[in-house]
Amino acid sequence: MLKRTLIGIIRSHELTGEKAKDPALKTKHYKLPKAKAWDEVVSTLKKMNGYKLLHEVPNVGEIVLERRTITGRTQDITLTVFDLGPSKSAVDIYSASRGSMGDLGSNYRIILEIYRELDRKLAPYKI
Repeated sequence: MLKRTLIGIIRSHELTGEKAKDPALKTKHYKLPKAKAWDEVVSTLKKMNGYKLLHEVPNVGEIVLERRTITGRTQDITLTVFDLGPSKSAVDIYSASRGSMGDLGSNYRIILEIYRELDRKLAPYKI
């Protein structure tokens, strides 16, 4: 966690992906068709405290959220739900802080928090 804070002094964004070096930032896969995964992800996000759902674009698979930090900075979070076949889907997250300073690791923690909630809600479907 200290490493993330140090990286966050200069960096103000974080993202997940298939090739992420940090295992916590790897794309999450679920045994669910995209439409069902979409519904589950959106309903989970709507129940999370401190997050404001701004846009939902189902055909693109994009969900845009906003969150205010304790220090008053705004973080923009984009989740992408995509198809991996008829009964598999995946979720990636990009989180960025507005402003020029680093985020002290808060975007990393946001991604972990969202993934934790999704994994809890979608536990039976996790791959």
